[in-house]
Amino acid sequence: MSIQLRVLRSLATAMVLTVGIVGCQTPEPEGAEPSGATEATGDLPGTGVAVTPGYGVLEERFQTEVVNIGLERLGYTINEGKELEYAPLVTEVGNGGIDFMAGHWEKNQTAFFENGGGDEKLEKVGSIIVATQGYMIDKATADEHNITNIEQLTDPTIAALFDSDGDGKANLTGCPTGWGCELVIEHHLDTYGLRNTVQHDQGKYFALIADSITRVKQNEPALFYTWTPLWVSNVLVPDEDIVWLEVPYTDLPESQGEMSEADTTADGKNLGFAIEQIYILANQEFVDNNPAATTLMSLVKIPVDDVSAQSQLIQEGEDSLEDIRGHAEAWVEKNQALFDGWVEQAIAVQ
Repeated sequence: MSIQLRVLRSLATAMVLTVGIVGCQTPEPEGAEPSGATEATGDLPGTGVAVTPGYGVLEERFQTEVVNIGLERLGYTINEGKELEYAPLVTEVGNGGIDFMAGHWEKNQTAFFENGGGDEKLEKVGSIIVATQGYMIDKATADEHNITNIEQLTDPTIAALFDSDGDGKANLTGCPTGWGCELVIEHHLDTYGLRNTVQHDQGKYFALIADSITRVKQNEPALFYTWTPLWVSNVLVPDEDIVWLEVPYTDLPESQGEMSEADTTADGKNLGFAIEQIYILANQEFVDNNPAATTLMSLVKIPVDDVSAQSQLIQEGEDSLEDIRGHAEAWVEKNQALFDGWVEQAIAVQ
């Protein structure tokens, strides 16, 4: 049964029960404190249950903490989060060592999902963020040489503009081994005939992207993979400092399934990568046993601009776990009415 159907059924049952109870209750005396849902039903739904979250990079800790705050409101105890590479992270969620992660890229991590147990052990509970990803270059080089499409880098002369190590090939700041986007970039290098003119630079992404940013700020050519929401788009402004490159046609690894040009197009440009839904991915047994937590997870949504702004704070040095928890608490306070509504709906299904 889909998570949406389970939630709707649970909400409907809660509404029927509530109507019946209200109809039989004696009105509260004037001035008395109203009896709350938790008083009527006893403990909060998460009382006595410990939850272990997981994340792949520090930048995902923010949305994880927003979910944690909601779970705490439901009575759950939150264990310290585990940081793992994505493939073992998804596997650990499937095996139950981690209860949920709030940074599962539906398409990029399809292979990890299947290898981690698929639908039998995992459930994509709710889409928390919509992400855009693709290749970007500095606007100055794009304008001077009329570069709009990654396929133009099959021309050795164009590719050499982005050569930073002297081998004649364009240096592409790409994705670390073990990230889902690595598979897409490697696929593109072959599919678009770029293997002989473009070098995929891999390593610690945030160290490599810092070098690309420096190059742009020094008016030097730069070619890199990135995504939003991320602080990069705050430091380098799209269409002012940097521009997206299109691809000649949509072609993705077989593991991502059939996708059309519409699935990889944002603002009229075919970026070649799926416009991603970033899901909260949870262990199936946890989902089955914790309807209130599952309902909360299905409701949480965080705007792209808010995630980018918070990741900028991390980049500026507010990067301790305490800092990030504070960022999440500030976001909840700013969106208190919305957040309280999520919690109330989650409590209603217990």
